[in-house]
Amino acid sequence: MTDTTLMSIPGQVDPVPVARDITPREDGRVDLIGLPKKDITALFEGAGLDKRQAKLRAKQVFHWLYHRGVTDFEAMTDIAKTMRPWLAERFVIGRPDVVEAQHSTDGTRKWLLKTSDGHEFEMVFIPDADRGTLCVSSQVGCTLNCRFCHTGTMRLVRNLTPGEIVGQVMLARDSLGEWPKGRMDDLGDESEAEYTADGRLLTNIVMMGMGEPLYNFDNVRDALQLVMDGDGLALSKRRITLSTSGVVPAMARCGEEIGVNLAVSLHAVTKEIRDEIVPINKKYGLEELLQACADYPGASNARRITFEYVMLKDKNDSDEHARELVRLLKAYKLPAKVNLIPFNPWPGAVYECSTPERIKRFSDIVFEGGISAPVRTPRGRDIDAACGQLKTAAEKKSRAQRDREEAEAAAQAG
Repeated sequence: MTDTTLMSIPGQVDPVPVARDITPREDGRVDLIGLPKKDITALFEGAGLDKRQAKLRAKQVFHWLYHRGVTDFEAMTDIAKTMRPWLAERFVIGRPDVVEAQHSTDGTRKWLLKTSDGHEFEMVFIPDADRGTLCVSSQVGCTLNCRFCHTGTMRLVRNLTPGEIVGQVMLARDSLGEWPKGRMDDLGDESEAEYTADGRLLTNIVMMGMGEPLYNFDNVRDALQLVMDGDGLALSKRRITLSTSGVVPAMARCGEEIGVNLAVSLHAVTKEIRDEIVPINKKYGLEELLQACADYPGASNARRITFEYVMLKDKNDSDEHARELVRLLKAYKLPAKVNLIPFNPWPGAVYECSTPERIKRFSDIVFEGGISAPVRTPRGRDIDAACGQLKTAAEKKSRAQRDREEAEAAAQAG
């Protein structure tokens, strides 16, 4: 039965970062996805293996989970055949359940996923000529209530676990067919080069899906450490970006403990406007936020901080706003680039998108100020997968409607 209890987090109060326990499976088995090697070792010891055997088996299993992407213990060819049923009785290799998968006309893909306890969330894959970016969710719903964002109209149900976060990356690799092929009986001869992002469709990850990643800090950190682990998914931290609306106390920790690229949802350059459209500004103001950006560990001209700026007609898009943006970024000596995002409309939104001419003028002023300010091309609008549009289809479609669509698709395929 789905647990529908909402997290009691009012918008302007920091939630206590206590990770919710993984919901136990009815069959009593433990899902290994999301666990680091040391935790898998401890589980194996607890299940009866001696210390040396547990460590060896954990190394082998970890490799098969995260390098090979297998979902069945029988596929682990360097583990004794008699050992595989023992593992299958006690453990499971999970993935989020796919409720619905959609393809945009521009190649963008969106998946509606479901947790084992019945909560739905979304992830998006955006292919480009030179990269493929997976937009990963960190929470079911969101607590920030940014007024331009459809996701912000949802209430926050719960944090996603490390397994549910890293499971999105693994599910995307499943869907894109991007796991190494062939036997791997001898771990000693394997080449790390096989596991770089070169030549892959999925090259980059952005923590920009549903939720505020820094309000689920521990789980996001633990999941990304598995993604970055050279023995894990082995994706470089330079290919991972975490986006925050400005949870200032956690920003330094993010740089120190995770070390990925930082993106900040700025969207306004005055207190009055940012208070309105990004309400967390009432708690952590512009100056405090920009100082935290200036202090972010690892930020440099080679690793600039990205400032996201959604273009809202007659709200934050004037020449004066553009000049003030340049002034602020220079005042704090920030190694910055600005992503200008045309507003993606949704039913009930109180804003309109700035005109293309106004967006170009804004961009030109920021460029003239010496700061890169490209305009992001909207992707996946036709499937509500564009920036700010994510809101689980559970709130838009009935189960009966989905069943009808599946039946129609099956009939057409047949």
